Amino acid sequence: MNTVIFRTAAPLIVATMLVFSLYICLRGHNEPGGGFIGGLIAAAAIAVFGMASGVPAVRRALKVDPLAIAGFGVVLAGASGLLSLFTGSPFMTSIWLYLDLGETTLPLSTPLIFDLGVYCAVFGTISSIALALESDREEDL
Repeated sequence: MNTVIFRTAAPLIVATMLVFSLYICLRGHNEPGGGFIGGLIAAAAIAVFGMASGVPAVRRALKVDPLAIAGFGVVLAGASGLLSLFTGSPFMTSIWLYLDLGETTLPLSTPLIFDLGVYCAVFGTISSIALALESDREEDL
């Protein structure tokens, strides 16, 4: 599927999907969503971009190997659990930090860090698989 319409619409579709995936990831520890589904949506966006532009263009746009992103996500998710050990709490106990920013308060937490780690792990893994499958398909053509 390499039509002019698809190649033209793909950047808008990909941008919309990536913004939506971040929204889903960041609202995940308070409402339905989270790192897993956010990462899947982002990986689907990369797959759409790969179908429209080809694997070399996607790899140039990412600038980092997707498996490196997945590895970073696993380390980040694990580190979020280890932070609770510094407070004498059991592994994966939530820690909350409230930052006062003028008239508003920004809550930061280890579940948010865990969600971001899962997001990166899922995004990197599924993107790597999708790019490998797409590059195999391009070789067959």
